[in-house]
Order: sequence, then C-alpha cells, then structure tokens
Amino acid sequence: MTIATAPTSTGEPAAVLQPAPFVRKPALPALTGLRTLLALTILLFHFTPSGLQWGPFSLYPIVDIGYVFVSFFFLISGFILSYNYADRPGGVNVADFWVARLSRLYPVYLLTMLISIPMLVVEWHARSHTEFWMGAIATPLLIQGFFPHLATFWNTVSWTLSCEIALYLMFPYLLRLKWPKNSWKLLALVIGFWAVGLIPHTIYVFTNPDHLPGPADRYSGGFWIDFLKYTPLPYLCTFLAGLTLGRLHEAAKLSARSRMIVGVAGFAAVWFTAYHLTDRLPYIMIHGGLLTPLFAAVILGLSGPSPLASVFSIRPLVTIGASTYCLYLLHFNVFILLHLHHVPEKLHVARFDPWISYVFVVLLALAVRKWVEHPCQIAIGNWWKRRRAAQAGR
Repeated sequence: MTIATAPTSTGEPAAVLQPAPFVRKPALPALTGLRTLLALTILLFHFTPSGLQWGPFSLYPIVDIGYVFVSFFFLISGFILSYNYADRPGGVNVADFWVARLSRLYPVYLLTMLISIPMLVVEWHARSHTEFWMGAIATPLLIQGFFPHLATFWNTVSWTLSCEIALYLMFPYLLRLKWPKNSWKLLALVIGFWAVGLIPHTIYVFTNPDHLPGPADRYSGGFWIDFLKYTPLPYLCTFLAGLTLGRLHEAAKLSARSRMIVGVAGFAAVWFTAYHLTDRLPYIMIHGGLLTPLFAAVILGLSGPSPLASVFSIRPLVTIGASTYCLYLLHFNVFILLHLHHVPEKLHVARFDPWISYVFVVLLALAVRKWVEHPCQIAIGNWWKRRRAAQAGR
C-alpha cells in the first residue's frame, strides 16, 4: 500500500532521512497549489507587467501587496513543520532534521549563486570594498539576513532563506516546549504570537527611528526598517504562530464544511483588505504580519478535503507548487539577467515580454527542481544514511 506523504514547507515529502518507517499524515496538495499563486504574485510584484486590467477587474491591488506573501510563506512553513513533526513518536533527531533541510535547500541556493555571479560586478561598484567582502562571505554561509545592510547582497530575495535557516535551526528545540492541547488555548496562542510580533512594527510607526521624511513605503530605507524587513527575529512570531496553527488544526479537527467556511472567509477578508484597506494601513505593519490571522484562516481552510481545497489541488498548480522554492530563488536575478543581455530581443520574442520571461522562469524552476534539487536531496540523504549506519556499526 502506498502511503501519501505530507509536504514540507516547500512541498517535499517529510522526513526524507527518517531511519524508521512510520505512518505519515495525509498530503495537503491544496497548500502546495496555494504556494504556486503566492510565488507567482511575488514574481509579478517584483516585475509588474502591464495588462493586469480586464474591464472593471484588476489584479494590481493584490500584486501591489505581493511583499506580504513572504510572511505568508513563513506562516505556512511553521504550519507544515508542526503538521509533520509535532506528534511524531520519538521526537525529532536534530542532526537528521538539519541535514534533511540543508539537502533540500542548499544545492539550489548554490546554483542560484553561480548563475548570479554577474551580479557580483554590480555589488562591487555599488558598495564599499569592506561591505562587498562581508557580503561575499556572509551570503554563501546563509547569514546575510543578520546584517540588514547586506541582506539583499548578490541575490535580492535570498535573505528569506537566511531567515528560514535560522528558524529551522530553532525548530527542533521549539518542538520540545510544552504546548497546550485545548483548541481555544491554541487559538489564543496564535493570536498572542501575532500581537507580540506586531509590537516592534507598531513602535516603529509611532517613533520613526530612521527619521524618514514621510510614511514608510516599499522604497524606504534605514537601519531599523531594514532590520524589521530582512532579519530573522521579526519573523519568529509569525513562524511560532504557524507552529501553533498546525497544532490547532490537529486539535480542532474541522469538518469539510467548517474548513470551507473558514477558508472562504479568509480569502474574502484578504481580498477586501487588498482592494479597500491597504492604502490606509501603515506599510511596515502590513509587511510585519498584520494580515496573519487572515492567512491563518486560508491555511486552515485548505488543510483537508473540501470543495475549496479541490480548486487549489488541480495538477498544474500542485506541479508548479512543488517547484516554488526554485522559482522564488531564481526568479529575481534570472529575470534581470535575461533583460541585461537582451535575450528576448535576440530571440525576436520581445513583443511577448514580460510574459515570455515569466514562462521561461517557471520552466527553469521546474527543470531545476527535477534535475538539481530532487537528485541532490536524494544523494545527500543516502550519504547521511550510510554515515549514520556506519557510525551505528562501530
């Protein structure tokens, strides 16, 4: 009998390196499909095309807040890790967990750095020599996120992976904490983490420590706003809310009808906020997780069978969703390099741009997932198993 495997935060089977067989939880394909839409929205956010208006309907309000979906990914990451690991017999072996995560993440990250070497020329001219060498050392070590002024070095979007790695390092120890089992206590804890996580951003709004001349926006810069946007600590509460949400999902055991209601309410609230409220809300608050409760409702709504989950479980969405880690890491620099070298013009397809570039980036992500990410993960996993077996046999 084949047992369905639940995805990790980026769509892979959980516990690739688990030495003993165990019954895995059902897969959550709708969340994988959701990641496709989130990743594509981030792509559009970074390189917004024309033509997102169809009569009275426009995608611009959603695309314009594409940055919020980064924190959505952190929430999903915490949820899926909790879903996969929280009730596992024997707990989580720390070394196995870390090797599993690095085997999944670092090969694609290394490939992305190699593809992005031309960007180092830009960094050399844009930064002092001291900053350049600090960034050149910190980025391969995945610690650039701890330095706000270096967080976007080499590959602008890779700061998120630096934050993710920091959270993964903490996860096995967070899992050992004593968590409540009552649904209402877990719900209160989710809300509590959300509220605590917003405290630094609220202080920023009222104190303006970077002395900005006006309200902060996506183009604002300064030590403190960069700290809130790019470093791991401000995302800890969102990640913890995701861990708690995973336990809430198990404790509440929502029916398909209840999931449908919660999910539709979450999507409706996100739509209403994007189209009617974001212009009135502080940018740094939205960036810092203000919409987390709405995203939590969406996750709960898609975390089991329902008509809504069926919509997000269609094969094209799930297929691309399994490659969203590759898509996210590759899209920014690959898109820029395509246009720096005038590739669409040379191939005489510029009239289809930027849409043709989007398609290329998605196809590249699928190829990297198939021929780099997955094979490297298996190879490293097998090496680690052999190493563990050799150690056990001594």
